[in-house]
Amino acid sequence: MSHERALPTGAIGVEAVGMTMRFGDFTALDNVTVNIRPGTFHALLGENGAGKSTLVKCIMGFYHATSGGVLVDGHEALMTDPKAAHALGLGMVYQHFTLVPSLTAAENLVISRADAPRVINWGKERADLAAFMARMPFHVPLDQPVNRLAAGEKQKLEILKQLYLGRRFLILDEPTSVLTPAEAEDVLGHVRALTRAGEITVLMITHKFREVTRFADDLTVLRRGSHAGGGAVAELSHDDMARMMMGADPDLRSIDRTGGAGAVVLKLDGVRATDRSGLKPIEIDALDVRAGEVLGIAGVSGNGQMELMEILTGQRALEGGAVMVKGNAFTATRAEAKAHKVRYLPEEPLRNACAPKMSVAENLAFRLFDVGAGPKPRFWKSGRQIAENAQAMIAGFKIKTASPQSPIAALSGGNVQRAVLARELSGDVDLLIVSNPCFGLDFAAVSAIRARIIAARNKGAAVLLISEDLDEILELSDRIVVMSEGRIAYETPGATADVAEIGRYMAGHG
Repeated sequence: MSHERALPTGAIGVEAVGMTMRFGDFTALDNVTVNIRPGTFHALLGENGAGKSTLVKCIMGFYHATSGGVLVDGHEALMTDPKAAHALGLGMVYQHFTLVPSLTAAENLVISRADAPRVINWGKERADLAAFMARMPFHVPLDQPVNRLAAGEKQKLEILKQLYLGRRFLILDEPTSVLTPAEAEDVLGHVRALTRAGEITVLMITHKFREVTRFADDLTVLRRGSHAGGGAVAELSHDDMARMMMGADPDLRSIDRTGGAGAVVLKLDGVRATDRSGLKPIEIDALDVRAGEVLGIAGVSGNGQMELMEILTGQRALEGGAVMVKGNAFTATRAEAKAHKVRYLPEEPLRNACAPKMSVAENLAFRLFDVGAGPKPRFWKSGRQIAENAQAMIAGFKIKTASPQSPIAALSGGNVQRAVLARELSGDVDLLIVSNPCFGLDFAAVSAIRARIIAARNKGAAVLLISEDLDEILELSDRIVVMSEGRIAYETPGATADVAEIGRYMAGHG
């Protein structure tokens, strides 16, 4: 009998019952019960550190719960390891692709089987694969090497691999983080169709409320390791979801925009550079950012946004063209940045904007430690000035730290972001250049940082926002441009932006 024809079918239900997981004195999960009904699409929400990853790792047998257990189709299951979960029909699709890039889609599927033969009979396997694909609602080109597939096709292949292996309960970990809006709609639409057909059950970890509302039947919210709420998605608003995540009524109002665009502050003219591979060009014919506006740069990762940030911060040499700030050539020296009041919030600020082993107070003082009372720089740093500055910034930006003298590397990701923002937004700011400011942060930190960015814009700063989070671009931007293949491919006012149109240009099909 062929491998394909031997697979079981039909969605299965999974319930985590009284799940508790302790690591020493730390309780990552505290008596959590979650019931994922068979044939449903269930969303799992929570801030960073809420226990989402711990919960799914207990379900999949990566962790052995301190107490509690797992029921599969109503029967107690002993999840000794992932193989035990796989044998019961449970599978997981990870945030980052696990496919072998140089092999074809067909080869990736066949070698993923535990019973894959040492010598593969490709005639038989292709017949089995054709029969398998005929039952699937979406397809990928099986003879193409994975490294030639688009991101959406790779994500589909990851899901197809789990179905091919007989998994009837799938955990999807942030499945659309690398997809365009159209790809996300396509992939999740097909997954939802499979649940509604009774083929599979899905538990999706996500932070995108829009995807929850669009595709999920039920949701569960975790907060600080405990079950914070849940229910039928149709009965819950985005505000309801946010309140469950936060534990109290958060300030859900977006900061009001005031004023409008003024004079051009940043201008790129005929900029030419080479990307990180050294093989592809970065070519930006014209781009400007005006005082009192946020210009958002959208794009799928790898289309030149990182190189653009490096150009603007002086980390990547120009091969042609010019970067101008207030009409003056700008090469991002410290003196130029100070004279023109240019500030930065780069991606991964602990690595790119901090000295990790130095204290929080010292990192907060990088822009003032050598500033004297007059035009001449201070020769000796003032410990008192550094301490007073740190005290004011920690209070003003709500930076959570054990002490101003703690190494900044000891802070959480959100608090590192707050610290760098506090330093960069101190004093007068005419140009703020920001890259993925909220990547990997929890709901509270995201809200605070986005509010600070809009506050800087309202005070008259020109803000260049580079982000791979389209929701963030849509929320913050007065104007939006799309980068594709190292070029500006599209521009639209933020107020009238069409998500589908933006998505087409992000995918290179504009």
